Amino acid sequence: MVGMMGAGKSAVGRTLAQILGVPFIDSDDEIERAAAMTIAEVFARDGEAFFRARETEVIKRLLGGGPRVISTGGGAFLAAENRAAISRAGISVWLRADLDLLWERVRHKPTRPLLQTADPRGTLTRLHDARVGYYAKADLVVDAHPDYTLPDMAKQVIRALKTRPDVLEEIN
Repeated sequence: MVGMMGAGKSAVGRTLAQILGVPFIDSDDEIERAAAMTIAEVFARDGEAFFRARETEVIKRLLGGGPRVISTGGGAFLAAENRAAISRAGISVWLRADLDLLWERVRHKPTRPLLQTADPRGTLTRLHDARVGYYAKADLVVDAHPDYTLPDMAKQVIRALKTRPDVLEEIN
């Protein structure tokens, strides 16, 4: 699962994994576990470049673990190395959400280090605009809508995955 912060990668990914009967793993959770600190603390202490390097290491490790749903951090898919690794090992699904929905979901969350600015909405807009072209390289796109429940979104992802018989042989 790839996309902007607030797109629902973790929540939808967890629901999707449950439906498919496979493990769910959030790459940010794995990074926090390995670092024994939050993503925000890693950013503050070591900077974004350090974080991105650790993120790539974790994603590569997770991709080698068999069938599963992996939620990546919002910036993970920007790195060509991560996109290539994901492409080799699986399929990328972009959860595409418009700015208003993203803002509604992230505006009250202090756990988003990139939004700790004087103008978080403007920052989110700039990040979105800079990242959309990278996310568009995903294998599949599923649009998020404010009225969709988590099961609705998971069903939309399954519908998209069914267009790829190499990924899902059959889902009831």
